[in-house]
Amino acid sequence: MTAKAFAPAKINLTLHVTGQREDGYHLLDSLVVFADIGDRLTFTPGPDLSINVTGEFADGVPADSRNLVWQAAEAVGWTGRIDLDKVLPHGGGIGGGSSDAAATLRALREQGADVPAPLPLSIGADVPVCMMAKAARMQGIGDRITPIDLPALPALLVNPGVEVPTGAVFKALETRDNPAMPGTIPGFETPESCAEWLSDQRNDLQEAAIGVAPQISGVLDELAATRDVLLARMSGSGSTCFALYLSMKAAHFAAYEIGAAHPDWWCRATQLS
Repeated sequence: MTAKAFAPAKINLTLHVTGQREDGYHLLDSLVVFADIGDRLTFTPGPDLSINVTGEFADGVPADSRNLVWQAAEAVGWTGRIDLDKVLPHGGGIGGGSSDAAATLRALREQGADVPAPLPLSIGADVPVCMMAKAARMQGIGDRITPIDLPALPALLVNPGVEVPTGAVFKALETRDNPAMPGTIPGFETPESCAEWLSDQRNDLQEAAIGVAPQISGVLDELAATRDVLLARMSGSGSTCFALYLSMKAAHFAAYEIGAAHPDWWCRATQLS
């Protein structure tokens, strides 16, 4: 039986790097939400495992065991053809590969595959939170996930077309033992109150990522200059940045302005939740 899955973009509203273990894994404290845009996957059972990648960002996506989708399917013993429509830019800090892998595990679990609890984290640190695909606080090495209630957040995502290797960003990070978020995340009634609280939080990788890809600074400047913007910040290890707005009308207007000024940038108005 053919199955379909949606892999939404993952956005780190905050990303605090709070330490590093002896094995090299970094400790994080991050507030994560998901967009209403993302990749789409179709699973057709068959005797052999294969991946067919299409879409705007198909170029450069491996169609073999290097792909996290392949690794997820192989780990649960599933075989067949996977058609991946790649809508999200890869190497962009919005969890494209991890969300694809999580969507694969969810879809195959619904088809009867056994997905052991430790499996998602073994594929990637972002895969467990992407399995939930809802607003959550992610702590530790990605192994501690706490659901969070947030209002719907009108937003604009912008990627300048630059892939940023996560390893290079962490290597450039000057401080690895930064403060965590407050112990309790308050409830928010509006996007404005949420953005106000977020403004006191951080993405500790932002400056390091700008050092690797200076184009990120230009994106943040453009977002900060848009009308009715509440907050502009980088997601994950970059290079995708986001801005929050009071309404989807404001987000779409900002997308039009930035898209017209920078037609080579990827700009998408979306709702985060």
